[in-house]
Amino acid sequence: MRSSLPKMLHPVCGRPLVAWPILAAREAGAGRVAAIVSPGRDISAGFPGEVETVVQPEPDGTGGAVRAALPLIEEAETVLVLSGDHPLISAEIVSGFLAAHAASGAAATMMTIELEDPGTYGRIVRDAEGRIERVVEAKADGDATAAELAIREINAGTYAFAAEPLAIALRGLANDNAQGEYYLTDVFAALREAGHSVAGHLADDFAVTMGVNNRAELAAVETEARRRILERHMLAGVTVVDPASTWVDAGVEIAADARIEPGTSLRGESAVGAGSVVGPLSTLIDTRLGEGVAVPHSYLVECEVEDGCNVGPFAYLRPGARLQEGAKAGTFVEIKNSTIGPGSKVPHLAYVGDAEIGEGSNLGAGTITANYDGFRKHRTTIGSRVRIGVDTMLIAPVEVGDAAYTGAGAVIKKDVPEGALAVSQNDQRNIEGYAEGKAAQSREEES
Repeated sequence: MRSSLPKMLHPVCGRPLVAWPILAAREAGAGRVAAIVSPGRDISAGFPGEVETVVQPEPDGTGGAVRAALPLIEEAETVLVLSGDHPLISAEIVSGFLAAHAASGAAATMMTIELEDPGTYGRIVRDAEGRIERVVEAKADGDATAAELAIREINAGTYAFAAEPLAIALRGLANDNAQGEYYLTDVFAALREAGHSVAGHLADDFAVTMGVNNRAELAAVETEARRRILERHMLAGVTVVDPASTWVDAGVEIAADARIEPGTSLRGESAVGAGSVVGPLSTLIDTRLGEGVAVPHSYLVECEVEDGCNVGPFAYLRPGARLQEGAKAGTFVEIKNSTIGPGSKVPHLAYVGDAEIGEGSNLGAGTITANYDGFRKHRTTIGSRVRIGVDTMLIAPVEVGDAAYTGAGAVIKKDVPEGALAVSQNDQRNIEGYAEGKAAQSREEES
């Protein structure tokens, strides 16, 4: 990956790489989950919920990795082995695979798939009766013969085992191969030699083989994951106008009849309610929208927008912003850590920070809540049915009572009583002939 970030923590559609197979296994019914890691590699930040960590002492192959978990295997009945860097295996695929394993009565079941170009994947060698005889690795010259390399059925890297025979086979693994590694796939031949049966389960989803070892493969996996996420939402009743220009993370919820316009990104744990329209060119990060919300060309982070609200275009809602039912944050409006009451409007060209606004109020263009004194943040409270005049500066902490007004250009430093009009003393003075004097000065400077 050529990265300071461990491979397993690289995100795929907003979710760490390692989290994908863990969640698939859990959804398919797995109980105890363990991640096998290299020494000194802490990837626990990518674990969704409780996951045990098993350290593989040295990089001695897939067999060595699973053998490091022998104490856990000895306490289990069935063992499912997934590749941490293959994120697109689904819970449905895993469930079907485990059901096939249980029905077969075999000591081991291997997931396989047929590819036009098998590349370096391990080839499946079957006996005359079609049962899996062994897996031949193809990572290095000398691992497989030409006839074996011609086989199109490959090992998909997902396995189910009866725990007791697996433990015995793991203890007998050898590393006499071109790589000098312990291959987990050698367990299958050992099980057959011990009289156990080995079953194969042919998968029909090519994505089970999509692994990540570099940034190019990461991009390919994310492209496919994004396509599947969007398809799932569309089949559930969401309109995605242009899937090619729409990015939706795995943890996003979108209700039926929502509409996602081109150039939109829905990230993190965002949620979009029924009938809402997001975009074009909007970004939501960990943001929740109610029903019937419109958010064109805006940027929302860690905020909540209730039913019937309008945001944008060109609005920026920062963490802690909350728009209650029917509120509006309009063009070139920035709101941070503030509540905008039901039906209240901040139509354009305003900054509202650390404020509480009641119901049915209106903030004129150029309204600013001056919330920071250089040391601490202070709050502004604006009541219900308030009319804030254009270009008003509210110096927090300050409170404006219900049904109060401020005049245009007011600087509000003291509380405004309910129903009052607050103005600043700033008498207008006209200077006659000012323009003529400026023109004369300009001509003198040019000469």
